[in-house]
Amino acid sequence: MIERVEKPWGYEIVWARTDRYAGKILFIRKGERLSLQFHRRKEETIYVLSGMLDLVVEEGGALVTRSLGEGEAFHIPAGVRHRMIGVSDCRVAEASSPELDDVVRLEDAYGREDRKEVTR
Repeated sequence: MIERVEKPWGYEIVWARTDRYAGKILFIRKGERLSLQFHRRKEETIYVLSGMLDLVVEEGGALVTRSLGEGEAFHIPAGVRHRMIGVSDCRVAEASSPELDDVVRLEDAYGREDRKEVTR
């Protein structure tokens, strides 16, 4: 079953969810940002389908910004702080382990809960 989930930054389409993996397409509007977050169990790999995004990601204990464009991918292990920011409208494919509700928000531009494990 395909599910569209509206988000303040755009939306996501969950097109695969099993007990072993999940697949989503994220649409991020230009200038919008996902929360700065990490996952306790979930790991994910993103692939930019269209547009440009800045990926703020923890490397060596510090947050760095990597610009990713169409055709580029990045793996995000569990425990790594990260955030995506739309440089332009962009579509991002995400393949992950199945724990879609495993989100710990550290900062959020839309007033959603901070520093708690949250669910959809």
